[in-house]
Amino acid sequence: MNPRVLASSLMIASSLLFGGFAWAQPTPPELENVDIVERLGEYVDLDLAFVDHEGNDVTLRDYVRGDVPVILTLNYYSCPMLCTLQLNGLIDGLKRMPWAPGDNYRIVTLSINPEEGPTLAAAKRSTYLSDLGRGSDVDWTFLTGDQAEISALADQVGFQYQFVPETGEYAHGAALFMLAPDGKIARYLYGITYSPSDLRFGIVEAGEGRVGSVVDRFILRCFHYDPDRNSYVPYAFGIMRLGGLLTVLLLGGLLGILWLRDMRRKMATA
Repeated sequence: MNPRVLASSLMIASSLLFGGFAWAQPTPPELENVDIVERLGEYVDLDLAFVDHEGNDVTLRDYVRGDVPVILTLNYYSCPMLCTLQLNGLIDGLKRMPWAPGDNYRIVTLSINPEEGPTLAAAKRSTYLSDLGRGSDVDWTFLTGDQAEISALADQVGFQYQFVPETGEYAHGAALFMLAPDGKIARYLYGITYSPSDLRFGIVEAGEGRVGSVVDRFILRCFHYDPDRNSYVPYAFGIMRLGGLLTVLLLGGLLGILWLRDMRRKMATA
């Protein structure tokens, strides 16, 4: 891998993990116009056409179809470093979650390289599903497409990347795009590592009340996403709400025990 592109990729990963560079320096040419611009609340075009890992012509509507949220990743399959780090980080988080792709959500990975085709997509899918260890019958699709469709989707989610002709590689960032069941962009999760709780909260939030248990949805109301920490964190009112619920549950349990004792005493003396 070209040393300049390697250095650029490391700088991108560092900025995404730690919120910026720790020192002032000129922007390398490989990083110009490389960014992720949040478009929360906007919608992706569900009629954009791609090719899946089995060689079938598909559209986004085949995956974002109104039932469950979708985790979208933009990578490319011959990427020598950052894409592998990101997808490995995603798999590590998924392994520690009780939900597999297909349980309450699905995953779509699209190559930003229009030269890549379904054969390579299928090989990468097989590799990553083997690492995930939940069989091949999981709802994770690997797509390829032409430049116009790729660029359109990347622009809609704010994924700004740059092709580096000298190396034939791409300079890009790393993020998960959490899509609601209707295609609305609900949340961005940045970086190359993803905690199980952040993934779960992101899925529940993108699910707009359709995904997760009552407890999941209640707990999410006690947390908010902090972009500076790249994570869901509790906030004061949420802690008060959670504390109030625990108090009610404890008092209810205590009153229930006292009521049962009283009933047994009355039955014993009857």
